[in-house]
Amino acid sequence: MTRPLDGITVVSLEHAIAAPFCTRQLADLGARVIKVERPGAGDFARAYDTRAQGLASHFVWVNRSKESLTLDLKQPEALWVLMDLLARADVLVQNLAPGAAERMGLGYEALREKHPRLVVCDISGYGNDGPYRDKKAYDLLIQSEAGFLSVTGTPGEPVKAGISIADIAAGMYAYTGVLAALLQRQKTGAGSHVDVSMLEALGEWMGFPMYYAYDGAEPPPRSGAAHATIYPYGPFAAGDGKTVMLGLQNEREWKAFCDQVLRQPQLATDPRFASNSARNDHREALRAIILAVFSQLDAEQVIARLDEAQIANAHVNTVGDVWQHPQLRSRGRFTQVDSPAGALAALLPPGAQSAFDYRMDPIPAVGQHTEALLRELGRGEQDIARLRASRAI
Repeated sequence: MTRPLDGITVVSLEHAIAAPFCTRQLADLGARVIKVERPGAGDFARAYDTRAQGLASHFVWVNRSKESLTLDLKQPEALWVLMDLLARADVLVQNLAPGAAERMGLGYEALREKHPRLVVCDISGYGNDGPYRDKKAYDLLIQSEAGFLSVTGTPGEPVKAGISIADIAAGMYAYTGVLAALLQRQKTGAGSHVDVSMLEALGEWMGFPMYYAYDGAEPPPRSGAAHATIYPYGPFAAGDGKTVMLGLQNEREWKAFCDQVLRQPQLATDPRFASNSARNDHREALRAIILAVFSQLDAEQVIARLDEAQIANAHVNTVGDVWQHPQLRSRGRFTQVDSPAGALAALLPPGAQSAFDYRMDPIPAVGQHTEALLRELGRGEQDIARLRASRAI
């Protein structure tokens, strides 16, 4: 069985989340990903926590199926090793500090002269030019700059996303950008430059609120876990203390909700609730009616009524619940990957494929593949010993 990226070699100067998430997905499709890390500690994300059998949760998530090569790129001999590696590579991905790659001769223009087929993907906070180019950019800072915090949280307080959403957005666009560049190379024979910024990636995801506030209009309000502009659409407490998430999309569903869930059909034509905009304007009154009905039912009874009325609904799960989610279990979406700490459960990539199996290989230890890669590049035992003695690897 072949995979779409079998035979493609990716070299990545990566740390944290954005670039590792991009390259892990390339590895899922069969690419050989060589992760360049600092000798000793490696990617600093390895030390974020010890929650996954002693390994860091972030690192386990985004670094399976990779080879770890340790190089101190401040030393010329280590940089020569990297250059030898790039001569055999198809893709270079990097999310170093702004300007760092260029200073080492790893910018796209310099590399294009030597390796015209190489795809170079730079991931940064704000992009390779512009007045913000050199600003430090962490996930929460980008959430703030992109306006995400202005629409997330409660009326009284903005709240960040509970995951690294800006890093993830940038990693996704880097991943698709590399795939597009490889397809383009099949047509032209030439590599290209992919310049992905976290700000632009999350900015794209902010498209709905940006257009909602178009031309000076009021932005969507922060409304906690409820939808900002559609009602009822959000969490409601049941009588057993559990919470049910539900969402109505149109007037047909509103009538069914009144008839079959609330069992108060007269509400469907109440002028306060006769349209979505009216329901939005009278949220508190409608919320009180809904909670009064739900308080007499447990969560499963509420869900049963919603299902009968064909109203969209969901359990409000914890992250721990997701490991045992009956739908994911039924579809066989969990597998295992090996790691320095032993076997770990892993969720298969989204999108079940009929043509191939995703690659789900081990998470590497720091520098685990260094000597094997050096031998592959033609370095002898004396060269390897010298590099190790000088701490270049």
